[in-house]
Amino acid sequence: MSLQFRDEEFQRAWKELDEPQLDGGWELFTETMGVQIHRLYDKETGLYEYKVFGALGGCTTELCADVYMDLMYRKHWDGYVKELYEKDFGGQTAIYWEVKYPFPLSNRDYVYIRERRDLDVDGRKIWVILARSSGEMACAEKKGVLRVKDYKQSVAMESDGASGTKVFLNYFDNPGGMIPTWLVNWAAKVSCWSWSYMGMFPHEGLQEKWEELNTLSKTEKT
Repeated sequence: MSLQFRDEEFQRAWKELDEPQLDGGWELFTETMGVQIHRLYDKETGLYEYKVFGALGGCTTELCADVYMDLMYRKHWDGYVKELYEKDFGGQTAIYWEVKYPFPLSNRDYVYIRERRDLDVDGRKIWVILARSSGEMACAEKKGVLRVKDYKQSVAMESDGASGTKVFLNYFDNPGGMIPTWLVNWAAKVSCWSWSYMGMFPHEGLQEKWEELNTLSKTEKT
């Protein structure tokens, strides 16, 4: 698979673990349970971009990265997923993701590329995962489902020096359509929060739960 992101993009993500870049209008939105969420207002769309900084106790960095990449596990904890899979679209691998929206809103779907790199930075082990929407994929749009064309997410993780993981996450999502901006911003906040802390990482027993689901998935395929 060809490289989808530049080296500088990975570097920019992991450097936020050391020096958060919050100049230029970023504001602290909320802070709880050791996690800070900052946001930046986008005048053009009326939406917010988010940055999350925090630590996840009792969860090793390698496990966090593996779980983050696991689409099957995402289906388990995220009740808004209708479809989610990786596929070859005309010679380029991408992820298709359809999200259920409440009536009377139309569902949204995404076609995005993703790349993970496990880096060695002066002896530090850092995991970085980048994702963004891709309009070049040969994936036909579905009737009644709106295609999200402006989506990006980056995650950087490293050990906190004990048994936990230090995390940085950057997130922006413009679902389009005739949805009030306050509702879009609320949904983005919830999505950002669930990815970075609550939904993705139920710390206690994560390893066992993840392995159990993988075993069940393999059994169903046989």
